[in-house]
Amino acid sequence: MIDRSHALPLTRQAEELGISRGSLYYQPQPASAADLALMRRMDELHLEYPFAGSRMLRDLLRAEGFTVGRLHVSTLMKRMGIEALYRKPNTSKPAPGHQIYPYLLRKLSVTRPNQVWAMDITYIPMARGFVYLAAVVDWFSRRVLAWRLSITLEAAFCIEAVEEALSHYGSPEIFNTDQGSQFTSHDFTSVLLKNKIAISMDGKGAWRDNVFVERLWRSIKYEEVYLKAYDSVSEARASIGRYLTFYNSRRPHSSLDRSTPDQAYFNPLPQRAAA
Repeated sequence: MIDRSHALPLTRQAEELGISRGSLYYQPQPASAADLALMRRMDELHLEYPFAGSRMLRDLLRAEGFTVGRLHVSTLMKRMGIEALYRKPNTSKPAPGHQIYPYLLRKLSVTRPNQVWAMDITYIPMARGFVYLAAVVDWFSRRVLAWRLSITLEAAFCIEAVEEALSHYGSPEIFNTDQGSQFTSHDFTSVLLKNKIAISMDGKGAWRDNVFVERLWRSIKYEEVYLKAYDSVSEARASIGRYLTFYNSRRPHSSLDRSTPDQAYFNPLPQRAAA
């Protein structure tokens, strides 16, 4: 968002964007090898115990021999973009100017492709660092319609994935996400509203609301990511791309009567229902 070549001074640009001037000169420090090992294990534990918060993760890590405190675990969880998933009172407030939309999928029968799309972000460990993966998924068929990797959690890569999915497959009736700042931002929601798509957002911490995307993350990580040690973002992108091609076109799903997501998306059977 900051344009260092623009005639407007950086100080004024920072004021207009509502960010501190000091943040313009901050150079992010890469995670240490110890933190990368911690984050890799925390990611695995989060998949296995999605209800575990910073206290439980700290205790689980200590039981495995890691020397770590709750505050550091909490800091790494924020960096990874994960939180304990369980139903709890919604006491959090959206970022300034961000609107939270109601959850529209409760008791909704999803019976056809392009009725509901969902999107989420997950942490992807590499050999020396990490990236974030965002994917747009058709709820009925489980098909991954578009995806992007990013080294930051800004909204831009999510918007790119949504725009690609819209350009290739048209518009869904409903688009569901969690309440992450990427998805509540005006830039993101305006893309959906412009295309006359109803916006649905999970309840805060409600792990079942986006369960199909959570299942996708489990498949990607156990069948691809945890078996590899990507040396670069380009290698991660190529390898994950190959896996998602396999996932869509060749991997059968028991919930789809052993059909693949491609078959369920392009040749739907009327009796199938995803929710």
